[in-house]
Amino acid sequence: MLDINKVPLKEKIGYALGDGAANIAWRGVAAFLFIFYTDVFGLHPATVGLLMLVSRFSDGISDILMGIIGDRTKSKYGKFRPWILWTAVPLGLSLSLLFSSPDLNPTGKIIYAYITYIAFTLIYTANNVPYGALMAVMTGNDKERTSIGSFRMVGAFGGGMLVQGALLFLVAYFGNVNPTIKVDKLDTERFKVEVSAPKDVLNANIKTENGIALFTWDTLESEENIPTKGKSFTIEANKNYTFIVTGEKDINKESFSIIDQKKGYSNSIYVMSIFLTLFMIITFYSTKERVLPPKDQETNLKQDLKDLITNKPWLILLAIGSLFNVYNSIKQGIVVVYFTHYLNDQLLAASFMVGLMLASIAGAMITAPLGKILGKRMLFICALLFSGGVNALLVFCGPNDISMIFTLGIISEFGAAILPTLFFVMLGDAADYSEFKNGRRATGLVYSAGSFATKFGGGIAGAIIGLVLAAFHYSGQDSVAIEGALPGVVMLMSWIPSIVTILAAIVMFFYPLTQTKLDEITSELNARRLLEK
Repeated sequence: MLDINKVPLKEKIGYALGDGAANIAWRGVAAFLFIFYTDVFGLHPATVGLLMLVSRFSDGISDILMGIIGDRTKSKYGKFRPWILWTAVPLGLSLSLLFSSPDLNPTGKIIYAYITYIAFTLIYTANNVPYGALMAVMTGNDKERTSIGSFRMVGAFGGGMLVQGALLFLVAYFGNVNPTIKVDKLDTERFKVEVSAPKDVLNANIKTENGIALFTWDTLESEENIPTKGKSFTIEANKNYTFIVTGEKDINKESFSIIDQKKGYSNSIYVMSIFLTLFMIITFYSTKERVLPPKDQETNLKQDLKDLITNKPWLILLAIGSLFNVYNSIKQGIVVVYFTHYLNDQLLAASFMVGLMLASIAGAMITAPLGKILGKRMLFICALLFSGGVNALLVFCGPNDISMIFTLGIISEFGAAILPTLFFVMLGDAADYSEFKNGRRATGLVYSAGSFATKFGGGIAGAIIGLVLAAFHYSGQDSVAIEGALPGVVMLMSWIPSIVTILAAIVMFFYPLTQTKLDEITSELNARRLLEK
């Protein structure tokens, strides 16, 4: 007899690679797209926030539609696995287009951003809803699903670590403009620096490697020529640009970093897109679908939708998923801005995000044993309040408190990692609950909540970031405006996302599926499936 409960280790690893791929896409967008749009593509932060919010309006329909399509897909590979294969290449291509910056006028840039961002989210839906649903049909045991969920989150955080840890270094590598730099010492901590490049660079950024020195233009006599820790400017080929640099000793030409951000970001994402596509293909070939709907179940869309909107666990998870994704997406979306402009060390953000990913892997791995002790519901509530409370303490950290920023961020992320790990497992529980209560199973439809919550939460987070930075008059291509917006950056990095965790914890108190109830559901469904053999 086929054992529908036990899943081999190699299959769990293969499944985990799929979320590694998805997080190359989604965490790449969450962490880097906002700063790419504002600092490289030249869009206003309010425009970016509105783009991310407006693009979410169609998600509820597209996610549910994809769930319906997945449940009704018939192929020799199953219902959900084929979609992982079919969307592997399109997802990689759409991510690459998202981080491309064609030379367009301001209106053209906005149109291009809307088209590529919406296309990316639709393809992500076609990939991620079936991928999430696949976990629920790999096994009929809720505890085994928790194990798969832990593997999945390790893969997810591994993919996130790949993109967040390596991308900024790749940007520096691909964005190297081979500049000519001449340094003349004027005083102990005062230097005249002249730079040029052999070709045009639309989005150059110069700073010292230590990120301490202050830059002013040598020839600009204006109140706007305020000293800042770096300058963003456009380089014309073979033209000299001169700065007065103060605040550091023993500066030489090796002390400076000049990056073509446009070329750096685009080429780096192209490389990441190749890994994404390969991981998705491996997931398709290494997984199996074991749990089927009841044999006598007939296609009935009206009944499936009715079952969905009367599924209390699913409705609560939809709200919870949206809220904790707002929380995580605000943190991810502001971290590069925070390190670039508040700590003046963009590459340090890569080390920080690697630390967060390692903490996330630890959090994902400990979720299953903690869930057995506390139960999923109580563990979810504790993780929300713990992570949010620790994250709020970042408001007390100054630009030089590097160790404390790393410590608080890593501890907070350890708690935050438990949230998505539990969430996707609990969606499988909601699918079981629907089958237990109604005698029907619509796994893809139930798992559409996962994709919707991820994208809707990310859209709300993007809107919040955009509106807060716009209120502080942030402009990624204006050094003076950046300095004035730093209080808003700190707020977004610390206590603003923490408020969301309190709201989510309150909602989670109403979740009805206790472990006792889940054990009853699992036993009953396994008995029904044995009778169908």
